[in-house]
Formats: sequence, structure tokens, C-alpha cells
Amino acid sequence: MDQLMILFAVVLSLGTASAANLGVVQTEGGSVQGRNIPLGLFRSVDVFKGIPFADKPEILEKPKPHPGWDGVLQATQFADQCLQINTDQTSSSGSEDCLYLNIWVPHGRQVSSNLPVMIWLYGGGFMVGNSMGPNFLDNYLYSGQEIADRGDVIVVSVGYRVGTLGFLSTGDSDLPGNYGLWDQHAAIAWVHRNIRSFGGDPENITLFGESAGGASVSFQSLSPHNKGLVRRAISQSGVAFCPWALSKNPLKIAVETAEKIGCPTDDRMVACLKSTDAETLTMATLPIQQGSPDHPNMLSMVLTPVVDGDFLPDQPANLFHNAADIDYLVGVNNMDGHVFTLPDIPSLGDKNQETPVEDVKRLLAAYGKDFGQAGFDIAFAEYSSSWESSPSQDTIKKTAVDIATDNGFLVPSQVELYLHADNARSGRSFSYLLSEPSLLAGPGKPYHDWVGSDHTDDLQYVFGKPFTTPKAYGDRHRDLSGYIIAYWTNFARTGDPNKGNLKVPVFWPEFTSSGQKFLEINGKMNDSSVGQEMRLRFVRLWTSILPSLQSDGVTQ
Repeated sequence: MDQLMILFAVVLSLGTASAANLGVVQTEGGSVQGRNIPLGLFRSVDVFKGIPFADKPEILEKPKPHPGWDGVLQATQFADQCLQINTDQTSSSGSEDCLYLNIWVPHGRQVSSNLPVMIWLYGGGFMVGNSMGPNFLDNYLYSGQEIADRGDVIVVSVGYRVGTLGFLSTGDSDLPGNYGLWDQHAAIAWVHRNIRSFGGDPENITLFGESAGGASVSFQSLSPHNKGLVRRAISQSGVAFCPWALSKNPLKIAVETAEKIGCPTDDRMVACLKSTDAETLTMATLPIQQGSPDHPNMLSMVLTPVVDGDFLPDQPANLFHNAADIDYLVGVNNMDGHVFTLPDIPSLGDKNQETPVEDVKRLLAAYGKDFGQAGFDIAFAEYSSSWESSPSQDTIKKTAVDIATDNGFLVPSQVELYLHADNARSGRSFSYLLSEPSLLAGPGKPYHDWVGSDHTDDLQYVFGKPFTTPKAYGDRHRDLSGYIIAYWTNFARTGDPNKGNLKVPVFWPEFTSSGQKFLEINGKMNDSSVGQEMRLRFVRLWTSILPSLQSDGVTQ
């Protein structure tokens, strides 16, 4: 037995020693060297951290090419996150010099070549977020290692400006905004030009992102500037049509920001804003208001992309011809609205406190404020149609979450899918609903036991956390993570989540305007996981019935 163990140890050491690695890689800016991590017998991953894809950006200007460097850049440390306001809203962290990316390249016995490439865009409401190192408790949520190794794809994560520095705009050519989107585009273009040196296929790039990152993926797909750069796209819990994703009145925000830092608000405003230091501008971010049923938290995001006539030449609905040849996979979590509704209706999260029906009505009225009293009456009748004669607290609280989920995520995602499918040439469309119960739900846990997949719950499964931190999860969660990585990386490889290197538990049919099929994803999947017409009654309510009242003049 001892000899067998020794033999096994020798074989293992040979395997890790002989796993391939890239060594020094030539990029357009100069040479880079990452770190090779052995993963077992003839498997390893090269990790490159902190490669610049653009120069340090000037304040409220588009990114510029990086001038390059001499010698070999040791790409072994994450760069700083982009300068942003902290959650306490009284301090900031990060750096202006933040346009860097990280790359994970998996290898077998030979150095990889021609691998599919997946570029990750982080969420954070366009206000915060980063992919540069540990997010909390030394746990790096966005490590691409599991996806790269299991799916045999290259994973790239990028930095982009957020908050005032990324999205302040006057809504015209004086200060067009969308600087964070231009950063993302610069990263995509850099990957397209350089990824072959890392073993990637520049003609097979998939964007993926969640929340504001999912909406960013949508904007990048719709922009004419990415023509020929992007082959496929995955939007998780966020698309261009989300009510929080596109700024309706950017000038108002720019004026309020200028007033806050003492800039004039006449024709000298833009010059003054651009000459203000980055820290002051960041701290001038208008504070996010504590939500209430009458002013939902989700609708208070103000620094977001704009239709600028350049990156987004028109309203998103008119740009789908640009995505006609992009395969697109779009989905939501079945309770994406939960975490946003908790601050709006504090009693909702308290297991010992009742939520009055009146609060749910106020929330519905706020989300449907454009549709007046007539719209409210129709919408409330629809949301309460399945209530018992005296509804339980679970029913009341769940309805509030449904209203926020439908409005903020589910209905906009379905609209995006319809338009993509209607305008597609070669591009295919796929729709999903994640319904795995929250890990925070149940007896002895903070959430009610009915809470399903909350906003951001998908991230841990996409990035393989049940494998890297197994004690925090059960077998069911490892199964789910395996399923998602299989679907996502198959899709990146072939444009079809069912076909690729990894087996999937259930066949995922395409979304078409007529069939409207979707896949319900959770830890226990079977043939009944395929559904049709996701919450169609509510999609129709918000996209057709209520807007028709407006055009008929009923809400005036």
C-alpha cells in the first residue's frame, strides 16, 4: 500500500510539473508574465492580473490607448478598483488609474489555443463594483478559475469607471456621458486584438454580466461600436430596458452635482466639472435615498448610461439590428426584487411583523405611477387575482416582491428577448428563470422560507463557489453550479447551451417569438424544467395593457 501511495505521489508531481503554461506573452503594450497554478494531473491555469487595456483616463473623457511599457510586466497583482463611493456614502476608495483586466487561461498537456473567450462585466448599479480581488472576507467572488478549468474557456474580467466619473452627463455633446461603457468597449477591443497570444479565439468572444453588468452586456451588444467584436452575450438580471438602466434626465443630475461642489450651472459648468479633482467628483454623488413604498429603492439610481447619439445612437428598442448576429442568453432570478423591496417595506423582512396590504398598494402605485388611477386599479386586480379572500402574510409579502421583480427585471428581460428574436438573422435567443431557494431562507435564517433566488444569488453558482468553498454548500448546490457552468460555457463555445464540452441535465430549447420557451434552472432539474410564456399575464400587463391607457389619454 505504501509503495502505491509513493507511486501515486510521483505520478501526481510529474503531472503538475508537465502541465503546460504560457510563460511570457507578447501584447500590443509589451510583454507580460502571469502565474501558473497547477490543478492536478496535466491540468493548470495561467492567471494574469492587472494588465492595462487603456491609459489612466482623464476626468469625464473617453479612455485612451495605453502607451505601453518596457521589460516584462509581472501580472501577478490585482490593480486598484475604480474610484467609487463606499457603502457608508461618507468616504471613497479606489483609484482613477483603474482600466486593467485579468485573464484566466486553462491548459491540459499542451498549451491551449483557439479557446472561446468570456469577458465578465460586474454589477453594482453603475455606482459601485469591481473585479479586482477579494470582495468580502478575503473571498474573491469573480475568480474565473473554476469556469476556465471546468469549461475549458478563457475568462477575462475588466475594470470600468462607475458613479460620477463613469456616467455623469448633460445629455448632449457638452458632456455626453457613458464613459464607463466606453471603458468596457476599450477592454473588449483590446481582448479582440490581443487574446490570440493567450490562446484565445478573437472571433469567439462572449460577454457576460449581472445586474448593471447584465445591462452593460445589453448596451455593448446594441452599440454599433462593437460590430464584429462580440459573437455572443449573456445578461443575468439586467438588460437595457430595466427601469433603472437608462437615465431619463441626465442634465438634472449634472446640475445638482455641479451645485453640490460649487460649480456654476451655466455654460461654464462642464469646464468646471472637468477641472474638479476625481475624489471630490466621486463624493459629490447624490446620496441614494432610503426607499419607501412611495419611492422604491430600485428607481433611485441616477448615474446610469444615456442615449448619447454615439455609443447609443438611438433608444435601445431601435438598435437591435446591431445584435442580429449575436447569440443572446437572457434570464432573471425568480425573486430579483426581494433585496430591493426590503428597504422599501421594512416589515416585509421581519418574520414577526405584519405587512399591511396598503404598503403593497403604495409600492404598486409607485412602480405604475405613469399609468394613473385607472392603471393602478387594473394592475392591483391582476396582482391580487389569486389571493385568498383574506390573504395570508406570506401571500401579501410575496406579492410585493413579485411587483418589484416583474418591474425591475423579469418584464424588461422578456421585452429584450422578444426584440432580439424578432430582429435576429443568425443570432439565437435563450431565456431562463433561476428558482433555487435563497441560502438565507428558512427556519433559523434571516429570510422567510418562501424566498427564492434573490438578486445576485446566481453569482456564486456561475463562478463555482460550491466547489471552491464546499463547506458552505450542499451537493444540490454543487449540482446547480455544475449545470450553470456547463450551459454558460457550452453557449460560449457553440452558441447553443446544449452543445459543447459539458453534459447538461435538461435540453434547453431556443426562445422564439411564437414559442417563448424558457428553462427553469435549480438544483433539481428534470423534463418539467422547460416552461413557456414566462409570467405572460404580467408581461402583457406592463408592456401592453397599461401603456395603452396612456396612449388613450386615460391617465392624463
